[in-house]
Amino acid sequence: MASTSVRIDRSTHDELKELARSLGTTVGDTVAIAVKGLRQEMIGQDLHRELSTEDTEWLDADLG
Repeated sequence: MASTSVRIDRSTHDELKELARSLGTTVGDTVAIAVKGLRQEMIGQDLHRELSTEDTEWLDADLG
């Protein structure tokens, strides 16, 4: 797997190391878990939003 470096402040790195230790993973895997969680949260917020009139009309369309 190819990798790259990301610059973060020392306190964030320390938090990542502690999270990784508590999860039994590497710092890199912990970042991947966090990114996945953030993406899921954003999808959840999008799904929770009120439907627009266009969305409702599309969902209620007669398909027959």
